[in-house]
This record gives sequence, C-alpha cells and structure tokens, in this order.
Amino acid sequence: MSRTPTTQTRATGQVAAVVLAGGRGSRLGGADKALVQLAGRPLLAHVLARLRSQAAPIALNAAGDPARFAEFGLPVIADPVPGFLGPLAGVLAGLDWMREAAPEAPWLASVAADTPFLPRDLVARLRAAGEAAEAEVVCAASGGRTHFVAALWRPHLGPTMRAALVERGVRRVEAWIAGGRAVTVEFAAEFGDEPVDPFFNVNRPEDLAEAERLIAGAGA
Repeated sequence: MSRTPTTQTRATGQVAAVVLAGGRGSRLGGADKALVQLAGRPLLAHVLARLRSQAAPIALNAAGDPARFAEFGLPVIADPVPGFLGPLAGVLAGLDWMREAAPEAPWLASVAADTPFLPRDLVARLRAAGEAAEAEVVCAASGGRTHFVAALWRPHLGPTMRAALVERGVRRVEAWIAGGRAVTVEFAAEFGDEPVDPFFNVNRPEDLAEAERLIAGAGA
C-alpha cells in the first residue's frame, strides 16, 4: 500500500460509499444475492436503509444488467479489472467512480450487500478512528474478527490497488491491506433485545431464515 501523504487527513466533508454486490450467491442457489427478499424487501434495501444517513453519494458495484437495480436509484458500476477478482476489485471500482462523483470526499466507505444489520454509526466511528490515527484504511471488527470489506479507504489508494490487482495478482483484501497504515474499530453486538453480530451476512438459506427471525423478533 502506498504511504503517500494526503492533505485530507483532517479533512471535513461527506463520505462517499460503494455497496459491493458482486457475490455470485452460489450458496443461495445462484440467486442475485442483493435482490433476495428479506422481510418483504430486497436484502440491498435493508443495507441502504442503514447506510443512506451515513454517506453520500452511494454507488452499487455489480456485474450484469444494471437495470435490475433501477428501483434503488443508484449508479451501478462494474469492476474496472475483468475476471471477477472479488471485493478488492469492487473497492477499486468505487475509488474510480468517486474521483468523478465525489472528488472532495475524504473517504470512500465500502460495505457488503448481504449485511442487513450494519451499525448505524459505522461510518462515523471508522472515520474518527482513521483520522485520529492518520490511517489510509479503517476496517470494522466484531467478536475478534476483522471485516475487511466494511471499511473506509483514502481516495489516493486507487493506483496502488490497481497495480496490485493487475501486476501482482493480489486478490484478497486483507493481503493488500497488510503492511499499510490501517486500523480497526471493534463493534459490539446489537439489534433489538437480542445480541447479533452487526456484520452478520446472508450466505446460505439458513442465514436468510435467521435474519427473518431476528427482524420479526425486533418488530423491524
């Protein structure tokens, strides 16, 4: 990761965001995971309900026909590097988009489209920690596990990320972050009266059933 200084370390301004919806949904029968119904709404709608008050503008990173996401009113951006290279390519897509859509934004937030219980203070807490530590990347953590996709990224990281993907074949987000100016922020379990990992993600039919149960129990 580049250690190039940035004049935006203490910058103010709205954080931009990208929702990563490139998962193939193989454990959900190949379904378009972001559009799987949860409590009567697409899974993506639950994520956006928690993200829209925290960041703007927001883009959706997904392959295929963007028209299927028309109801959400978001720009849909494809990976800039071919080959379905995973979430790191999705973050790079967000950084590329952000240069035009939000050139003054001091950070890009990334979240996954299958995490319906995201913390409502995710961006604020990550940003505070990142600016205090003069970090380039800030990742969320819960239960002792780091969530490398639930993160904030400095805008200047695009070129080194692209080089890692194209020239060095780096695929894993955590491998790219290693050795750079990165910090983590721990989040406690929440959601109604029942403790739930705020980064609970829907990968399998049983996860979807559990999310349905949690939402029904919380009356949300």
